[in-house]
Amino acid sequence: MNPKVIKVNPEPNFMLNLWFANGEQRRFDMKPYLDFEVFQVLSNPLLFNTATVFLGSVTWANDADLRKRPVHE
Repeated sequence: MNPKVIKVNPEPNFMLNLWFANGEQRRFDMKPYLDFEVFQVLSNPLLFNTATVFLGSVTWANDADLRKRPVHE
């Protein structure tokens, strides 16, 4: 089971600083995901910087979230 995200801090170059309920802190590079349709609009830094936490996951102002990860074929 994945730990819940409790805090997110968007950074330059489409990086996310993430804090988890289990005490871990990690950096996540969103650049590889920006090519997928669901995340393409996040290549706009103003929208990317709206990242927030909702129900233990990262979400953005356009309702994209990391629970909607693309499936690799």
